[in-house]
Amino acid sequence: MRQLLTVKQLSLFLKTSTSTIYRYSNRGLLPHYKTRFGLRFQQDDIEKWLEEDKRKVTQADNILKNALTNSAPVDIDVAKGGKEVARATKSRHNYGYGAIYIRDTKAGKPRFYLDYYDRNRRRVQKLVKNVTTWQEAHEALKNAVLKEHFDEYGIGKQKQQIRFQELSELFLENYSKPNKKSWKCDYYAIEAHLIPFFGRCTLTEITPLLVEKFRAEKLNAGLAKSSTNRLLALLKRMYSVANTWNLVKINPVKQVKLFSEQDNKRERILSSQEEERLLLECADHLKPIIIMGLNSGMRRNEILTLSWSQVDLKQRLIHVIKTKSGKNRMIPINDVLFNVLCGLKKLNTNDYVFPNPATGEPFKSIRHSFENACRRANIKGLRFHDLRHSFSCRLLQKGCDIETLRSLLGHHSITVTERYIHTNEEQKRKAVDLLAGGSDQESLKRTICDTEVTPTKEVTKSPLFSVN
Repeated sequence: MRQLLTVKQLSLFLKTSTSTIYRYSNRGLLPHYKTRFGLRFQQDDIEKWLEEDKRKVTQADNILKNALTNSAPVDIDVAKGGKEVARATKSRHNYGYGAIYIRDTKAGKPRFYLDYYDRNRRRVQKLVKNVTTWQEAHEALKNAVLKEHFDEYGIGKQKQQIRFQELSELFLENYSKPNKKSWKCDYYAIEAHLIPFFGRCTLTEITPLLVEKFRAEKLNAGLAKSSTNRLLALLKRMYSVANTWNLVKINPVKQVKLFSEQDNKRERILSSQEEERLLLECADHLKPIIIMGLNSGMRRNEILTLSWSQVDLKQRLIHVIKTKSGKNRMIPINDVLFNVLCGLKKLNTNDYVFPNPATGEPFKSIRHSFENACRRANIKGLRFHDLRHSFSCRLLQKGCDIETLRSLLGHHSITVTERYIHTNEEQKRKAVDLLAGGSDQESLKRTICDTEVTPTKEVTKSPLFSVN
């Protein structure tokens, strides 16, 4: 039985990649068989193909050598008594790999034509435009024959290297703007940081070492590690998209390690006393927004763009759409939030739940009013996003399991939700006091949040709560 080779075996035999084997097979350059198990190759056929291909290449190289060494016929100088080009002593010149001939138009103007065979051995006769001399026509013939030679043997011209600045424009217009709501952040990061450093480099000139230098320069300039990581993540994404577009083959950022951000994690939870002070100092438009954040765990933009069509007061549900994760979710409305929404519904005829009184459109930013309220309430280090952390931590303290919390927050995985689990100093002290016993131990059990225990399990069966 004849020996058949698989694609991988043939790639090892020819010392080339499997993608090249598939490409040559699809173009009919390699003799192959199509079976139910994929492509198969006869070893004898491959050896014959190699010999024939070697002969063709040698012949083609000789032809190309002649094309480079043979000179074109020289035009006759009219000023020295010679004739015009169209009236040369010979109107056709053969070169072995093709020919050039002249035909006159009705007006008597000479025009040059090429005569050669393409890679499929079909004769080609075509006019060469904007050519007035034999030398120019000869160059056109050589270029045409070279192109057929490259196409036949799969030799492509080297792609022109584009610079990083050109990639930035392509990335913003064709990827970032159509796919990302935060494309403006990409624009500012590229313009302010990436282009000043990489703008004049071609994509292949950006190496892992150059990326390391960029990272070190940003740190020396005072940029935080987390901000530097965001820039590297954007650069990495740009190269991944460029690879998809066949503009580059290697992503140099993949070999660069990001900085650890463990030291940057913030555990800022709003206490009950701080909440009371904050709500007392809030402006009229800000107070219901704060209550919404603490009782729904919604993101700031989700709250500001919330419309009444997403709120079902009868079923007490909020339908959150256009989320950061791209997945819609439902959030139940508790009593506190229900009373606030009912009050807003009576006073508000706008389509949005929290409209800007001046424009009727959603607030673009509430940063200044939020910071002023925190300053008046003497609350330091609080971000609006910390309301979402406070929401998650309070639910866990009340016995909510982490899977339910993940669904409410709209995370893809529990790993992301775990970042929202915080333990304050008071909870730690109460947990340690359990070991010492005491009359108030039963109340301590109810306040400690055990994230590994769901409400369906009995917490009192744990050895931690056993009383001697």
